[in-house]
Order: sequence, then C-alpha cells, then structure tokens
Amino acid sequence: MSYRPLAEVRKTLRVRWYRVPIERAKLLELSRRSDLQGWFQAGGHLALFALTGVSVYLLWSQQLWLGFAVALFLHGTVASFFTGIAPHELGHGTVFRTKWLNRFFMYLFSLLSWWDPFDYASSHTYHHRYTLHPEGDRENLLPLEPSVASPFMLQLFTINLLTQQGRTFGKGGLLSTIFVTFQSAFGIVGPGRAPISEWLAALRSDQPDQARRSMWWSRTLLLFHGSVLAVALVTGQWILPLIITCSAFIGNWASYFIGMTQHCGLREHTDDFRLSVRSIRLNPLAEFLYWRMNWHTEHHMYAGVPCYNLKRLYREVADEMPEPRSLLGAWREMRETWRRQQTDPSYQFDTPLPPTAKRVRAGRPDALEDSIGELAPEGLE
Repeated sequence: MSYRPLAEVRKTLRVRWYRVPIERAKLLELSRRSDLQGWFQAGGHLALFALTGVSVYLLWSQQLWLGFAVALFLHGTVASFFTGIAPHELGHGTVFRTKWLNRFFMYLFSLLSWWDPFDYASSHTYHHRYTLHPEGDRENLLPLEPSVASPFMLQLFTINLLTQQGRTFGKGGLLSTIFVTFQSAFGIVGPGRAPISEWLAALRSDQPDQARRSMWWSRTLLLFHGSVLAVALVTGQWILPLIITCSAFIGNWASYFIGMTQHCGLREHTDDFRLSVRSIRLNPLAEFLYWRMNWHTEHHMYAGVPCYNLKRLYREVADEMPEPRSLLGAWREMRETWRRQQTDPSYQFDTPLPPTAKRVRAGRPDALEDSIGELAPEGLE
C-alpha cells in the first residue's frame, strides 16, 4: 500500500480525540513531575538490572551452571523491558522534574538495549497524534497476530536472535537489530521487513535532522557494544557481552506478552482512545517493570501525565472508561479476534463502554489536555 508524504498528512489529517473530561486543577496535579518518583522508577529498574547482572557474573565465575541459567533468564527478563519501554516514558520527558535527568536516563537505557531514541521520537509523535490511523501512524499496523507459535516462543524464552515481535517499531531480535544498526550508521534504510522499513524511510524523509541524529547514535551503539566485545576478548571475560550487549534480547517473554496488549485487535480510524487502546491490570512487579504502561488508554488520553500517576488518572475518569482487562483476558480477546479475522479480515474488536460513557465532548482541548510531554522533535512541535 502506498502512502502520502507525512508532511501532506499533517496538513489534512485532523483527529478530534474524545478525552474523558477531568477538572483542570486535578489534571495539573496529576501532570506534576517528581524527581523522587523518577529515581524510584528509573533508578529502581537499573538497580534490578545491576543485581541480576552481578548474580549472573558470580554464578558464572563459580561455574554453577544451573543457577547461572536461571539468573541469566531473570536478568534478560528485567533488561527486556529496557527496549522501547523505559526510553518511551523518558522520551515523553515526564518521569523526572529535572529535564536533564530524563535525557540522561533515556540515553542510558537506549544504549544498553540498542534502542534508537531519535527515529522513535518521530514515530511516536505520529503515533500519539494519529493513533491507529494508518495514513499518519504506522508504528503499529493492524492486524497484529498474537502469536504463540512454538519456534517464536522458543526464541522469546531463550535468546531472541531474529524474531520481529509483531509488526511494530524497533522490536527485532539481536542479529536483526545489529544489522539494522549497521545500516542506520551509514544512513541506509533496508528494503526488508516492509511495511516497517517503509515507515522508517517515510520518517527519515520527513525529519532529516532526526535521521542525522539517528545515524550518529547508531555509530555510538556500535562503538559502545564493540568496546564491550573487545574487552571480553582481551580479558577472557566472555560473560560481559551476555550481561550487557545481549541482555535485552534474552527472556523476552514477559515484555512480549504484556506489550502486545496495547492495540492488538482493536479499532482503526476512530477518534476514541477507549476503542483503539487497551488497559490491563498487572501485579505490582510487572507494572513496575512495564513502567505503568499497562494503563495505556489513560496514557494516550492524557500523555502529559507521568507514568506513576496513571492509575490515579484512571480512578478519576473510571466512570466513562472500559473495565481494564486481566492479562489473560486480554490475550483471550486478542486470540478470538485474530481467529475471526482469518475469515473476516475487516473485523475489529469493539470494546464495550459503560452506560455512563459519553462519545462527544464540547469545546476544544487546551494545551495541557493535548500534551504529549516533550516527545516531539523540533520538526514536529
């Protein structure tokens, strides 16, 4: 399918989103950023990464192989939530009150997980402004298959070398990510994996300054992880690349099962986030690792609210919101939708709303309601 240039889309595509009304004073309160909360979230995630990484190293050095395998699996599970999840909220600039801390931790998490925060800033800005309107948002292209195929699961529960986790931005395996990073370092957009490559080419054509930053960032990634490999070769500490360079691609199971619930099976071309985005309930540890993005409908509705305030936001607007699914319930819903789509490709799940829900709001949103934080690059502000 061919698409118009994104510059033309911005001129003509207008989505008047319905947002559940909330008192402005309450929204201001919920939008307040906290360095303490930021340190708990970002610093806590890094502390878990360090703890599991040290455990892997000690068990490897003692040649306790069963314990080593378990620790490596847990280390990868923790690190897999770096990829696109930690940098996502930090990219919005809403985690810390102190701006440079958002940037510092965004680059640190991105460096450890081979993440490109520059192309992603462009892509995710379009995703928020035009959620599931494919002309302006191809970060998630439906239909998404909630796959549980055996070869796919084998990689997710061991080392993800090649698997693309759905038709989504930046979710490739280790080898495919390294290959794409080499291409990006020289300004090349590969022809494979369309429509993902088509989306990346469209973004770079639309935002050339971000494309140049992406190229230099890709070179930084190669230099950093190449240095880790060089140190391992010189010292004989071959465990270092597993702990640092490969960690985000080990044990991808949890980030996949949770992350797939955001939009899979839901409605395109709607102006109601409640129909195009799904929120789920998680246990406290999973919610922490996922940076509270399980409250995903609330995040899209008021993207300037920090992740640690999203559950409070849900309580404020709950009367008009669909009931959050359980993780298992969301997967049942997605799998049933996928089965129906095999015989009826036009089918999309229509999320039931409570009787108190409204669909039209009078007036226009102000800057606070419409905010996506500090995500948008200069060319899209």
